[in-house]
Amino acid sequence: MSVADVAEGKDYSFPKEEEKILELWERLDAFKEQLRRTEGKPEYIFYDGPPFATGLPHYGHILAGTLKDIVTRFASATGHHVTRRFGWDCHGLPVEYEIDKKLNIKSRDDVLKMGIGTYNEECRSIVMRYSKEWEKTVQRLGRWIDFQNDYKTLDPSFMESVWWVFSQLYAKGLVYRGFKVMPFSTACSTPLSNFEAGLNYKDVSDPAVMVSFPVIDDPQGASLVAWTTTPWTLPSNVALCVHPELVYVRARDPEKGKVYIVAEARLAALPGAVPKPKKGAKKDEKPEGGFEILSKCAGKDLVGLRYTPLFDFFAPLAAAAGAQKGAFRVVSDTYVTDDSGTGIVHQVGFSYGCSPPAFGEDDYRVCLAHHVCEKGESLPCPVDLNGRFTDEVPPFQGMHVKDADKEIVAAIKAAGRLVDNASLTHSYPFCWRSDTPLIYRAVPSWFVRVEEIKERLLHNNTLTYWVPAYVKEKRFHNWLENAHDWAVSRSRFWGTPIPIWASEDGEEVVCIGSKEELEQRTGEKITDLHRHFIDHLTIPSSRPGQPPLRRVDDVFDCWFESGSMPYGQLHYPFENKELFENNFPADFVAEGLDQTRGWFYTLMVLSTALFDKPAFKHLVCNGLVLASDGKKMSKRLKNYPDPNEVIDKYGADALRLYLINSPVVRAETLRFKEEGVFAVVKDVFLPWYNAYRFLVQNMLRLEMETGSRFTPTPLEQLKPTNVLDRWIGAASRSLISYVDTEMRAYRLYTVVPYLVKFIDSLTNVYVRYNRKRLKGAKGLEDTTTALSCLFNVLLDVCKVMAPFTPFLTEAMYQNLRAALPPGAPESVHWCDFPATVAAHEGDDRIQQSVDRMQRVIELGRTIRERRNRPLKSPLTRLIVVHDDAAFLDDIKGELREYVESELNVRSLEVCANPLQYASLRAQPDWQVLGKKLGKSMGAVAAAIKDLTADQILAFEKSGSIKLAGFDIDASEIKVIRDFQVPAGMTADDIDANGDGEVLAVLDLRVDESLLSAGLAREMVNRFQKLRKTAGLVVADKVDIFYEPDSEAGAASLGAIVSEHAEYLRESLGVNPLPASLRPASGVVIAREKTTIGGGAADGGAAAPPVGFTAVLATPAATLVKGALAAACGGGEEVAEAVAVVVASRDLAALQAEAAAGGGAVTVKVNGQAVKLTVGKELFFSASASVGSS
Repeated sequence: MSVADVAEGKDYSFPKEEEKILELWERLDAFKEQLRRTEGKPEYIFYDGPPFATGLPHYGHILAGTLKDIVTRFASATGHHVTRRFGWDCHGLPVEYEIDKKLNIKSRDDVLKMGIGTYNEECRSIVMRYSKEWEKTVQRLGRWIDFQNDYKTLDPSFMESVWWVFSQLYAKGLVYRGFKVMPFSTACSTPLSNFEAGLNYKDVSDPAVMVSFPVIDDPQGASLVAWTTTPWTLPSNVALCVHPELVYVRARDPEKGKVYIVAEARLAALPGAVPKPKKGAKKDEKPEGGFEILSKCAGKDLVGLRYTPLFDFFAPLAAAAGAQKGAFRVVSDTYVTDDSGTGIVHQVGFSYGCSPPAFGEDDYRVCLAHHVCEKGESLPCPVDLNGRFTDEVPPFQGMHVKDADKEIVAAIKAAGRLVDNASLTHSYPFCWRSDTPLIYRAVPSWFVRVEEIKERLLHNNTLTYWVPAYVKEKRFHNWLENAHDWAVSRSRFWGTPIPIWASEDGEEVVCIGSKEELEQRTGEKITDLHRHFIDHLTIPSSRPGQPPLRRVDDVFDCWFESGSMPYGQLHYPFENKELFENNFPADFVAEGLDQTRGWFYTLMVLSTALFDKPAFKHLVCNGLVLASDGKKMSKRLKNYPDPNEVIDKYGADALRLYLINSPVVRAETLRFKEEGVFAVVKDVFLPWYNAYRFLVQNMLRLEMETGSRFTPTPLEQLKPTNVLDRWIGAASRSLISYVDTEMRAYRLYTVVPYLVKFIDSLTNVYVRYNRKRLKGAKGLEDTTTALSCLFNVLLDVCKVMAPFTPFLTEAMYQNLRAALPPGAPESVHWCDFPATVAAHEGDDRIQQSVDRMQRVIELGRTIRERRNRPLKSPLTRLIVVHDDAAFLDDIKGELREYVESELNVRSLEVCANPLQYASLRAQPDWQVLGKKLGKSMGAVAAAIKDLTADQILAFEKSGSIKLAGFDIDASEIKVIRDFQVPAGMTADDIDANGDGEVLAVLDLRVDESLLSAGLAREMVNRFQKLRKTAGLVVADKVDIFYEPDSEAGAASLGAIVSEHAEYLRESLGVNPLPASLRPASGVVIAREKTTIGGGAADGGAAAPPVGFTAVLATPAATLVKGALAAACGGGEEVAEAVAVVVASRDLAALQAEAAAGGGAVTVKVNGQAVKLTVGKELFFSASASVGSS
């Protein structure tokens, strides 16, 4: 079997070919077969964080999925068995929120009226709403993961493992029930954990009001002034808090006659408190106005003062005169600050609060400490679970708290208690699901004692490896260091019920750890663990005569479930016990940066609490994908292209590589731009594909020429002598070693740029510079070696790139496999990653030399561009200046022909003296050194500028120098090479370009021989373009002819063809011939009128234009007149008759007859037999007859 020809790059549709690969994988059952082939190999455990299927996948999911696919494909290719199961988050707020919108549910009571069973089944009906769309998108992206054997958090087996996790924490004393001020979502009627509250902060403008609280029985009629950005909390005010050590002042407002008490440091915040100079006042004129300071005292001296509440809704709670308990008193605590507000904080007891988030808990703590409230007492809580005021505050009843701000401020103003009304823009938490403002409310909840295991969390974090490391060391470490106890319960319905059954008095509590235990305790058969299947079940009390225990009302926070996925997905410990325990922690997890406070955190908390281990060994954290304008992607704004449309347009491979080769893999943000995906196709895939196509075409050409199947020489048997063959071998070994090392370190952000650079070198150096060799210009053996080198490299590139671009590598491999020995794996994804091979002797040198050669070529091209000397115009010589003798030996030796060809120069010279063509000078890097040296910069800068050429050269070799008492390194000095025109030449004759290391010098002078060579190069260009226009491929043989436009043109073209015959034959494969030599039987394939020459370059000489018609024709049998006449015995009529017969014969049949006749054909005419010998009288193309007479 031989490789098949492939379409031209412009006709190759990456998306359509990817769909063919999907069909191939389905036929092969490729993913499952890969799993079967790796059975018995070491397990590589990967945890897939479960998404919700209530929404469609977006670029964030695609990015994370691509990261996971790359790492797990690599693990499989490097000798591991990698189980990959997709998971679904099925419970919690995201699902309930959708149902609430669908059914217009406004409150918890609406659910209870409907029935929890009905509500939960509605939730169940939508949890997998978009699962098929997810599966289709994920598979179209080329990600291999098991959807048939997926896990769902709603499965009874998963829920049972969650129960086991909780029961283990409960048994360890890590679970408790308590009241705590927590972030509360009024839209979802449930508390949120601290990390959930941190997921969605926004800058908002809120009212900022100062309110007066008259002190009861104060002789001066003074009022305490408090400040708040949440006026809606003021109806529930129960106390005012001061700092015991801060200084407070009594200040009289002379205009209003009122006396205010505030922190001394905050007096200026009160309107009119500070005197202001009049407009146009003189400098020594004293400003008028301002408050009068009556007295000062410490905050502790204010403690115990009673004040008149704003509203009388809760007047019965007021403290009696001299009492040490009760409401509407001044209390003290050190959490109060004087950096904002008035230094007096209004307290709302334990029921709810919404001062800055941390203060909610302080309110509760301070009120308890000062007996404003007592545990278990009924205290002001005039806000229901939906965030609306209750009938306890009639003027605002039914209003949502945030909507009530204006009404409350108006009421305060009407009562004469409003001191100031302003606004403040600040960062405020919003519900991550409903996108509504949170409030802070004290609610009963079940907690996990995270603070108790904090030290173990911090220790276990040190055992993990994160990419990038700073996310672990800073962001995640800081989060763990400040972790609070975790509220794991939610007052909701659709979730895993908390498995606690308790007596009414709370004295008897049972925590259930399994379905079997619940069945034993209740005597009921359990089929489902959701609320509506178990809430009615009771457990008999162990205390005689007491009512049975009933399940508590709450369900688990869905984050507790996702943190339990390592256990739930395997139904541990009820099944797969050995599999789990032998492979925990997991080898790898990956999600977005936001999960440092989400899934990564819950995984770590639960694994530490259960096993005192981290849940994972390695973690890759990606950044956020934003719209091209830097804003969050929004369906409403339509500020990003649909992922499916991008895939249909450019292919999944292009999208994958674009995302992975971006800052987002380093946990930074990416502004998604569709043109970036197109650039991957244009700049990476097409050149790579064209290199592959060029290999295939020349393999087919060689097979046609030799008549036998091309079998590439195995890599280990290749002994290449050509410099570029050795170079690409060395570069390939470096690639494999580098990718293997970096992938094992999970540094994808270093791998992809290296891969892209290698492909660029493969296409733009190896293939480009070796085109003639690969086409057979240097004989069969050399061509076979070159094609074998390219084949082996492309095969290795397919295997190395397979995890990153699974479709294109599979498409290439499927064709290349035809040239491999029988038994080669049927998919590139079943192949092992190429083995790392030790570098060969000379690998480093040849790679460095070729890299420098390429830089020389780029420098030379730049000179040509700026001096308007196109590459078609030959130049006399190039001088390469460098002080590395080994490099100069390489470039004037094995690499010479490539430089001369690419820059179209007649000769290449080298120079080891950098001062022969340039002068050196040094300049300080002002920005770098300025920060380091300060005032000493001037002296050091002068010393740098005074450095001699020899000193600069010595500095470049050593990398450092001591100047004016300071050690200066290479990054702090800029070395500048100024080109010097050699003696006897002008700036028009010569030019140079350098990159700080190597200098390229081009001689720009032109003579007649260079002009002629330039015309020959143009001639080659015209015929090659005509071949492409005609749609010919490498294997298509044609004869080439030219029809001059004039006699002078005929002479010019004849001279060019004669003088540059070897170059033309090497470049075109055949010699161009005058059209008069075209055999009559040769069929014209294409013809085009064209011109070469003309147009002076940068004032230089130019060859006169020569016009001609370029002609391509099929090869035809050609007879040499003189030799034919001799074979015919001198008879002209016989010779003409033989020519007619030969012209009428099919060329292939004639060739076959000659092969059978020992290289001769016999033609009978007029009773005479004429023997025609191939290569003497008879040739099978006009070009082959050149030189015969």
